[in-house]
Amino acid sequence: MCGICGEIYWDGQTASSDRIVKMLTQLELRGPDDHGIWHHDHVGLGHRRLSIIDLTSAAHQPMIDQEISLVFNGCIYNYQALRTELIELGHDFQSHSDTEVIIKSYRQWGMECVSRFEGMFAFAIWDDHQQQLCLARDRFGIKPLYYAPVAGGVRFASNTQALLVSGGIDTRIDPIGLHHQFTLHGVVPAPSTLLKGIKKLEPGHWLIVNPDGQMIKKSYWQLAAKRPRDVDAPQTEQEWVDRVHESLKQAVMKRMTASDVPVGVLLSGGLDSSLIVALLAEAGVKDLHTFSIGFEDVPEEKGSEFEYSDQVVAQYQTHHQKYLVPNETVLPRLIEAVDAMSEPMFGQDAIAFYLLSEQVSKDVKVVMSGQGADEVFGGYFWYPQMAEAAENLGDNEPPVNAFAPYYFDRSHEEWLEMIAPEYHTADVTRALINDRLSEADADCYIDQVLRLDATTLIVDDPVKRVDNMTMAWSLEARVPFLDHQLVELVMSAPPELKLQDFKYLLKRIARGLVPDSVIDRPKGYFPMPALKYVRGAFYDMMKSVLTSPQARARGLFNPDYIQKLLDDPEAESSFTAIKGSKLWHAALLELWLQRHVDPYQTENCDKPSI
Repeated sequence: MCGICGEIYWDGQTASSDRIVKMLTQLELRGPDDHGIWHHDHVGLGHRRLSIIDLTSAAHQPMIDQEISLVFNGCIYNYQALRTELIELGHDFQSHSDTEVIIKSYRQWGMECVSRFEGMFAFAIWDDHQQQLCLARDRFGIKPLYYAPVAGGVRFASNTQALLVSGGIDTRIDPIGLHHQFTLHGVVPAPSTLLKGIKKLEPGHWLIVNPDGQMIKKSYWQLAAKRPRDVDAPQTEQEWVDRVHESLKQAVMKRMTASDVPVGVLLSGGLDSSLIVALLAEAGVKDLHTFSIGFEDVPEEKGSEFEYSDQVVAQYQTHHQKYLVPNETVLPRLIEAVDAMSEPMFGQDAIAFYLLSEQVSKDVKVVMSGQGADEVFGGYFWYPQMAEAAENLGDNEPPVNAFAPYYFDRSHEEWLEMIAPEYHTADVTRALINDRLSEADADCYIDQVLRLDATTLIVDDPVKRVDNMTMAWSLEARVPFLDHQLVELVMSAPPELKLQDFKYLLKRIARGLVPDSVIDRPKGYFPMPALKYVRGAFYDMMKSVLTSPQARARGLFNPDYIQKLLDDPEAESSFTAIKGSKLWHAALLELWLQRHVDPYQTENCDKPSI
């Protein structure tokens, strides 16, 4: 796991090593073990390294192989098999790293090499022979890759902080990104971001920047959600359970073995992370390290799930560490978590991941996490609601009509009421989601919804949240439930196996491996009492942010709308369809802008069209 950055110009400018150094300062926590810079004329690359595979200097980056220069963030889990294949094809290797496998793969297959990679990755290749900069991102966007068109060129980086510190970035708020932000509870689907001057490469895409500045983007992978046609496809429910069980175990083991340092597990006490532990034990892994976090109880609810994680630990005898965080210490640490956000994130458990990662990073460099299981295996209460609503759609009704009432945070009309008129736009989110739900290669409505969630919505909510919060402490997080081969298999399963019960297939697999009390418990979320109830010090903080001089000067929100939320923050109308606090949404966004954007306000900078 690392941080990458770079720039290319086509108008006669030369790349600036000083600017790359500035960007690398904002990436240091993503890779504290080593750093490197390479630049030649109009192109420059920068890298911060977290050493996971091949810990020697032979894996130093930027990695140069004659006319090809590479910076890479992530992990290619099948790198050893690819390395063997490439050696048989005549390639020589100087390291045992997955980084060099990318270079040799590009040399052998060009940009089509990305379709051969199993893993999480974002990389940039400068091909001096072709005079091209090639950027690529993994299928599910597990690794981030932002880029910013600037006067006469393009810059890229693993987070927005690095781009902003480079200077000259258009920091004006993009109304399209703003509409997505407040409709999809913090999700702004690629290529948009909240800022006009910063874009992000879509998952499953590569982008080539030519010498004249022309950008060519291509999708190299699409997820189908159709029943399999081949004779070897599972037929019975038990065959599906067995096939998914084996695929999931392989996904977990890939992420355990592709490392030269120990790998732990973030054990929340839920089904997903508990099953990861069970599958590792089933595969014979010994001396596994697991980690849990909890908060103090409050009268309304418990602040931890230790009663469940303890059962898993007892069954598998893991080396376990529990961290209990006093509630009064949560709010003061919130600013740190916001500072680690490359984009504003509404999920309150970001602070939990941030605090847990702080402790875990003292013991291991790599952990596995259960993100993605809910979206792939149908774990949320709104999926059955959407499926039922879809059955009642009229013949000419758009599919978004069965989606929006159960997912959108607010209607377009309420968004217009919330946002100041100068930022108003059309109902772009509704149009985008309808287009995604209408794409081909899905057999039924719930297939369309789960595909949308797995390929788009999850990327900029739990996946990005975990990446940002773990990398803030130089900790690499791996997510086996987003193994693309596993997801392809599950997406092809019959819809009744997705809706019969929440995460029905996972529960079938887990039975006998995970304690029944963990399998049959109600679905839980990271319990964070200090940030769940919109009252006390938490309320005071939000009010202070939203009524601050910076917020008033920005004028992003309609003051009457904000005042209504402040007057009754726990009214039913103050919460979204999936129970998010509208007051928290507004306060978090304003706080993020104050921490990240205000220091780099757009003044006297070029504003290129994108």
